[in-house]
Amino acid sequence: MVVGDFAIEIDTLVVGAGPGGYVAAIRAAQTGQKVTIVDKGALGGVCLNVGCIPSKALIQAGHRFEEAHGADEMGIKSDNVTVDFSKVQKWKDKVVNKLTSGVESLLKGNKIDIVSGEVYFVDKNTVRIMDEKNSQTYTFNNCIIATGSTPIEIPTFKYSDRIIDSTGALNLKEIPKKLIVIGGGYVGTELGTSYANFGTEVTILEGADEILGGFESDMSSIVKRHLKKKNVKIVTNAMAKKSEVTDDSVKVTYEVKGKEETIEADYVLVTVGRYPNTADIGLEQVGIDMDDRGLVKIDKQCRTNIDNIYAIGDIVAGPPLAHKASYEGKIAAEAIAGDKSEIDYNGIPAVVFSEPELATVGYTQADAEKAGFEVITSKFPFAANGRALSLGSGDGFVKLVTRKEDGLVLGAQIAGTNASDMISELGLAIEAGMSAEDLAMTIHAHPTLGEITMEAAEVAMGTPIHIVK
Repeated sequence: MVVGDFAIEIDTLVVGAGPGGYVAAIRAAQTGQKVTIVDKGALGGVCLNVGCIPSKALIQAGHRFEEAHGADEMGIKSDNVTVDFSKVQKWKDKVVNKLTSGVESLLKGNKIDIVSGEVYFVDKNTVRIMDEKNSQTYTFNNCIIATGSTPIEIPTFKYSDRIIDSTGALNLKEIPKKLIVIGGGYVGTELGTSYANFGTEVTILEGADEILGGFESDMSSIVKRHLKKKNVKIVTNAMAKKSEVTDDSVKVTYEVKGKEETIEADYVLVTVGRYPNTADIGLEQVGIDMDDRGLVKIDKQCRTNIDNIYAIGDIVAGPPLAHKASYEGKIAAEAIAGDKSEIDYNGIPAVVFSEPELATVGYTQADAEKAGFEVITSKFPFAANGRALSLGSGDGFVKLVTRKEDGLVLGAQIAGTNASDMISELGLAIEAGMSAEDLAMTIHAHPTLGEITMEAAEVAMGTPIHIVK
């Protein structure tokens, strides 16, 4: 191995060290591959540094602050609750640092070489990796591209000190008095809820008919109800038109039903989606097929049209979810090793850390019927569960979509507290080909939220215990 004018020869190159890339690198190393991973940013990617993890930390801090005000219904009262937001940010950063340092330890523990720099593809077996001082050529046998995505910027809402993306929202130095959120998807809803819990006056502007458009209306309507209790204003069918920024505020003009309105706030958070990081890294140079959105086309083993180059995560079709990227990373690494692993997205859950939480996996009723299945849809409410009531969280339900002929679990949706944890059992049921009877016959501890899944399965079988058939 020679550094300088000569190329460094490596076995498997992973480009990107986010939840897709670092997982792919570790799995590749476990199969006996000699792996090098490269990223121009911090290990852990967007998810660990400025996405999933810090946002959940901030959301949890918001919950704690809200809860600290007491619960009159339970007879708990408290006065003069305050928040030191600088300490909140330090705590959030501590969580992030612990996880990112853990990723570094995992990579080194698996004998993976870590390189910092930007990658440019020269051909199907060669890249140049550049940092601020040096440029080095590497040749590889196989490559997994996991470069992630970047928030979309609206032309009339250029990012600045007052117009921010999700990263900016996670790193504010103070709690805004007023916040405008453009985009009512999962990111906008999560961060909007978090700041509302801290006392911020939040307005969500959504261009579609409903917020959280990827979820069924009986789920998103519960979230909307809770947001309104927090005095969050939701404006749907609203098109953001222009912004006027001053030193300490920003004014937004938006249009609803042909009429223009204006609103002013300390900050505007833009969360209208993300675009794949596939430009300017030489993919066209190699001849890798992409669609008109810049997403890389792959087969069932995450292989591109170039047989030794694979792509995973936000740069391929599907929802930009960290766990989807990790799953694809394992598939790609195993495919390089000669395994027959293939992607099957039906068991991948989607979660929103809203209030209450939303989670879905597999088919919805509409999707199942469109696919040709004759289904039974069964609901059991959180309001009939002892644990949910003792938590003061009786709002929500578990819904099962089962095949009519044999009760096979095809999908599930949960709206309610801890939905993010509960959905895993139902993902397992789909992955394992389980039926409603299998779920109903599994003894669930009492009193737990998990019983709601069992009860929903009993509804599907026509034998519910704790609600009247």
